Amino acid sequence: MDNDQVTLLDFWASPVGMRVRIALAEKGVKYEYKEQSLRNKSVLLLEMNPVHRKIPVLIHNGKPICESLNIVQYIDETWKQSPLLPSDPYERTQSMFWADFVDQKVCKGKMMWTAEGEEQEAAKKDFIDCLKLLEGELGANSKPYFGGETLGFVDVALVPFYCWFHAYETMANFSIEAECPKLIAWCKRCMQKDGVSKSLADPRKIYNYAMKLRKIYRLSEQQV
Repeated sequence: MDNDQVTLLDFWASPVGMRVRIALAEKGVKYEYKEQSLRNKSVLLLEMNPVHRKIPVLIHNGKPICESLNIVQYIDETWKQSPLLPSDPYERTQSMFWADFVDQKVCKGKMMWTAEGEEQEAAKKDFIDCLKLLEGELGANSKPYFGGETLGFVDVALVPFYCWFHAYETMANFSIEAECPKLIAWCKRCMQKDGVSKSLADPRKIYNYAMKLRKIYRLSEQQV
């Protein structure tokens, strides 16, 4: 597969895009990265993902694969080295269940910086409760990663949000480490891997970006 043409359409601050970058790094797959604008979507993005019109999109030999978890699974099944999903059917479905949980719950963390007052407090509580559930799952197997002894599918699904934690904490005035110390220890363990640390954005840049987004969001709310 040395002659494969692999291109990733992505946006630098996207945690779901970072999933794909981590998976490709873990597999040692070389690819072309094409930064996308979320406002002025490129012709290529609209052509490759005409249904949802969003990043990330992996283009493998001219064929597009959309939706981040779907892409990570595709990468895992296409490049067999350093497997991310377990071979055991039950363990495999459990990994996919928890990755979907991250998609359904943790991805809603942005409510903490778009909301205010009681709505923000409720969003913060929901977010912490979700992280505690994940922390419990991590502790249940007594292994360094959700995937066991090595980085796995759930790890790849969740760890990109670590670079957004600083923005969440600052804007909503709380400490994730105080609430979920084992989960933060896991984040730091993941960051020791080059494939993770080089794929995640700088938390300070994420914070600045989130502040800009919040201003835009609140201005639009005032105009409604």
